[in-house]
Amino acid sequence: MRADNTGPLIAAARNRHELTRAKAIWALRELDRAGTAITFEAVARRAGVSRAWLYSQPDLRADIERLREAAGRTRAAAVPAANGSTARSSAAPTSSGSSPTPQLCYACRAACSSKPTTSGKTATAVS
Repeated sequence: MRADNTGPLIAAARNRHELTRAKAIWALRELDRAGTAITFEAVARRAGVSRAWLYSQPDLRADIERLREAAGRTRAAAVPAANGSTARSSAAPTSSGSSPTPQLCYACRAACSSKPTTSGKTATAVS
């Protein structure tokens, strides 16, 4: 009978999952901080993950959609009335400087502080 080696395999998969999540969170925060358009494609490209994986993570998906919506409201508020904006879009609130939830930020700091990125460099934790 073969030895049960599922424990180390499960631990490795869990570690890989957490590192992937941390890279996605880091990418999302960096794009937000830089003022870059928040899209699933941009986050996936920056983090080195697939868009399908991002869509499968409910909390990351919600953060991307929330930041994308906030950026859309900010852009709509900045459009002058002469350019065809409506009174409603001109009065839209601006971004409140939203960022991922604190628990996600903690996970990102923990994972990024000692894990190498896909480029082989150690990621710097962002605050």
